[in-house]
Amino acid sequence: MDDSVLTSVLLPIALAIIMLGLGLTLTVADFSRVLRMPRAVLVALGVQVILLPVICFGLVKLFGLAPALAVGMMLLAASPGGTTANLFSHLAGGDVALNVTLTAVNSVLAVITLPIVVNLSLDYFLGDGQIGLQPAKMLQVFAIVLVPVALGMLLRNKLPAFAERMVRPVKIGSILVLALVIFAAIYSERDNVLDYIAAVGVVALLLNVISLALGYVVPRLAKLGERQSIACSMEIGIHNATLALTIALSPTLLDSSEMSIPVAVYGIVMFFPTGIFAYYLSRRTTVQRAGSSV
Repeated sequence: MDDSVLTSVLLPIALAIIMLGLGLTLTVADFSRVLRMPRAVLVALGVQVILLPVICFGLVKLFGLAPALAVGMMLLAASPGGTTANLFSHLAGGDVALNVTLTAVNSVLAVITLPIVVNLSLDYFLGDGQIGLQPAKMLQVFAIVLVPVALGMLLRNKLPAFAERMVRPVKIGSILVLALVIFAAIYSERDNVLDYIAAVGVVALLLNVISLALGYVVPRLAKLGERQSIACSMEIGIHNATLALTIALSPTLLDSSEMSIPVAVYGIVMFFPTGIFAYYLSRRTTVQRAGSSV
């Protein structure tokens, strides 16, 4: 497949479909829910928006990643939670309604926070003062993130039965699209892919594990309930890899296949620790419920 067709046409369309699918699951109540559980939202977003980029920066410095790979990792850390978090939260016994709210709010905030983190990372790691996401490009990020979400919400409001039927096919399609995009990103760097995977694999895995752990521990320390803490953990631990890949590969944004490699590697490795952690939490929740009923 022609790389230009993939990055210029298919990848943005794929992301738009995924974000449309997110919109199909959202209502205005998902945003207004912030007012009913402000502490949970503030704690989760504080870890996601502030703490994770700091930790990711420490990891890339510790492992001495090449500049472009380091920027790719920072792009990933700054990306909002992915819709897959809702599924893992459900499997682990988390508060899925909180997940939906966090995904909705974080996707809106990412229009501002993601370009800030990426621009600072480009300036620091590449050292040539280049700024990759200028205001005009930030508007493009806004368009590819929020316009499809708004359209999905509109469809859910006007055609609720249709929206409900489309949720499952879009979710399945999203997984297939992500797999295709990861394959394409790795294939585009096939000559160096083994070296890149060796360089970023451990960092991507550590970021996922640390994100999951902090996403659970910090809310517990903040006196949030078990189900809310599980929801925060999954939301913080699972990033929207398709969004990050689109920004990295798009010719009108960062246009760097090398920056996409950490995201592609993360998109593969994150399923293993996340699945194990979700299974552990679900088993523990089951045991606790059984114990309380005795």
